Amino acid sequence: MNALKALDYPPIWLAGFAVLAWALGAVPLRLFGPSGGTVGAGLIGAGLLLMLAAAAQMLLARTTIIPHREPGALVTGGVFRLSRNPIYLADALVLAGVIVLRDAPLAVPLLPLFMAVIQKRFIFGEEARLRAAFGPDFADYAARTRRWL
Repeated sequence: MNALKALDYPPIWLAGFAVLAWALGAVPLRLFGPSGGTVGAGLIGAGLLLMLAAAAQMLLARTTIIPHREPGALVTGGVFRLSRNPIYLADALVLAGVIVLRDAPLAVPLLPLFMAVIQKRFIFGEEARLRAAFGPDFADYAARTRRWL
């Protein structure tokens, strides 16, 4: 069971969902057309940039980016003003980009499923740790900033 726990990280979940989306792109059902490649690449690029910006902010604040660890700081500025979970939002953008790039309309339902998995496996626990560590400061932040976007 420890081996499975070692794999329980958001990038692993993203990779699994992306591989499944890529595979579903083999089904000859097209929706996104010729511009899908450009739009998909743009979504992936935006996701990666958002991910880097959020990770940099967390590192500058000297808090962990590793799920299941105790937070060292409550980051509320920069991209964290737009979303309480910009890295997970970035993951969703990357997955959406793969779906559009691969022109895989059958994979579209994977996006909300991925978000639900991430929310249940990571976000709820992280928010509980933030609430315990930062109390009213986190409550105020959560009241003014949406979980995803």
